Amino acid sequence: MRVETADLADVLVFRPEPFRDERGLFTRTFDARILDNALAGKTSGGSPVRAVDFIQDSQSRSVLGVIRGMHGRSGRGEAKLVRCAHGAVHDVLVDIRRDSPTFGMQQAFTLDDVDFAHLYVPRGFLHGFQALTPTADVCYRIDREHDPAEDVAVAYDDPDLGIVWPMPVSMVSVRDATAGGWSQLLESL
Repeated sequence: MRVETADLADVLVFRPEPFRDERGLFTRTFDARILDNALAGKTSGGSPVRAVDFIQDSQSRSVLGVIRGMHGRSGRGEAKLVRCAHGAVHDVLVDIRRDSPTFGMQQAFTLDDVDFAHLYVPRGFLHGFQALTPTADVCYRIDREHDPAEDVAVAYDDPDLGIVWPMPVSMVSVRDATAGGWSQLLESL
């Protein structure tokens, strides 16, 4: 598994190297030793994150054009590993860590079931994605229990963020359609 750095500070991209033959393929989607080695010396939200810290796995299924995001956590934040197990998504991160050299910057990634790349998203980021295929399953591994009281969201179409989504939006949740703007989030940070 190769590990690459992203343009956003502390974000890592893990690229598995699937074994393919006439039967199909086999790939490793998580390796604690590789994750720990890649994160050695990095901090997120003031404390180191290790493989053992990831305590909850979740999965979402979205249909073509759906956007989920832009979501984050207040308080101590939430580190996560994100991958697309089926289909493909346009995945977007926005750095909301005021002390980060990439504060306010965004970066997009394609996650799919061909390359199996997945992201390490440190604490202090907004995250969202758009489904690029008829169905897309996204898997999340997070480092703390979900606390709805700490949910923060910014509208996926907020002009201050100016996120460019690759296709027309087919659907968003009521929560995402009514999320506040970037300027409101900045006031609360």
